[in-house]
Amino acid sequence: MKLENNLGADPIRSLVWRIAIPSMLAQFVSVLYSIVDRIYISNIPLIGETALAGVGVCGPVVTMLGAFASLIGVGGAPLMSIRLGAGKAEEAQRILANGFLMLCICAGILTVAVFPMRHMMLMAFGASEVTYPYANAYFTVYLFGTVFNLLALGMNQFIICQGFSKVGMKSVVLGAVLNIILDPVFIFWMDMGVVGAALATVLSQMASCGYVLRFLFGPKVPVRITFGRYHWRLMGRILAIGFTPFAIIAVDNVMIISMNSILQRYGGAALGDQLVTCATIAQSFMLIVTMPLGGISAGTQTILAFNYGARRRDRVLEAEKHILLMCVGYVALLFVLARLAGPLFVRLFTAEPDLAAEAFSAIKVCTLAIIPLGAQYVVVDGLTGMGQVQFALPLSFFRKGVYFAALMALPLFFGARAAFYAEPVSDVLGPLVSLLVYRLAMKKVLNFEELPLHERLPA
Repeated sequence: MKLENNLGADPIRSLVWRIAIPSMLAQFVSVLYSIVDRIYISNIPLIGETALAGVGVCGPVVTMLGAFASLIGVGGAPLMSIRLGAGKAEEAQRILANGFLMLCICAGILTVAVFPMRHMMLMAFGASEVTYPYANAYFTVYLFGTVFNLLALGMNQFIICQGFSKVGMKSVVLGAVLNIILDPVFIFWMDMGVVGAALATVLSQMASCGYVLRFLFGPKVPVRITFGRYHWRLMGRILAIGFTPFAIIAVDNVMIISMNSILQRYGGAALGDQLVTCATIAQSFMLIVTMPLGGISAGTQTILAFNYGARRRDRVLEAEKHILLMCVGYVALLFVLARLAGPLFVRLFTAEPDLAAEAFSAIKVCTLAIIPLGAQYVVVDGLTGMGQVQFALPLSFFRKGVYFAALMALPLFFGARAAFYAEPVSDVLGPLVSLLVYRLAMKKVLNFEELPLHERLPA
């Protein structure tokens, strides 16, 4: 069988581009249908602005559910790539089987556990009495699609880590295109409002899930899903590797939740809901920055993991160089677009002049330091891909800690709008520390004579 990408033999530069571009495009399309959801909702007659604020409150909760896909998928996929690079195909297949079971169990537990807590969660995450009905309507429908969401996102990582980046991209594009088509049908033609937006999302996730599972159970992939040979220790190893991306997503969502709460608190009754709406628009633009950026840095983890498993120091370092150039180039482009096309982006959500000006100002502030952010993603995701969570996790938490400190302090002294400056402060200090640690740590990480490969998996 001909592989889409030979992770151990293809030239590194072309390999990085062939894997990074589909992964980046997949994340861009994923962001697109999330934003299209919000655009359609914001244009619902009479209630659009209020409904958008309600759905914006759901954003962190929805993303938090998806973080469990990263906990298992991004936890298992690099481990699987390392085993494939070391020539241990049977151990790689066992990782896939355990990952599939873990995702199924996790989806069931989350659905049952979160449903009775949704009112408390949404109110705590920034909903008001006015926006709660829309937040609850959207989230209740979305919650019942959790199993499709987790399996589509989590198992897609096990496709990409085997070198099939285009297949991974197609699974995301399938769901995105279907969602874009179904949104206006359910929201406007069937007059279902925010419930229709959630239903369109769930059906799209179901389609992506079916595509992913059909491929992983089929004959075209070298390592397929099998049943049996489950082991607690192996599951623990997957969770240990996956905890870094999971924690990053979890804390990112706590950051959004905290932002909404701070804006409500310091903005007061007159300004609070408006600033939350502005934050939702600014966060939508930041998704265009961070998700495709993460597509490059996380999608190329499989190159680093495979060659780390094969103990090819030269290929690991060369890959890191090309990944860094791609990431920094991407965020530099988005920095320029934020200033040139920001007003056009805002108009997709609102035509109200004061709200549009406020939202554009928030976008400019949030993107002030996104160029250094590109290096942060390369360092943290690269170390995670090689299983070096003892470095990756503290570096990620340091940047989040800086964000929270700035978020709490700035509005206290300068008012509600100063909360938006927490993003650039953390985007400068976080990457500086990450690059310093990277220079000090990589010599030890890639010293294969002194540092053995991961301990053998249990039989």
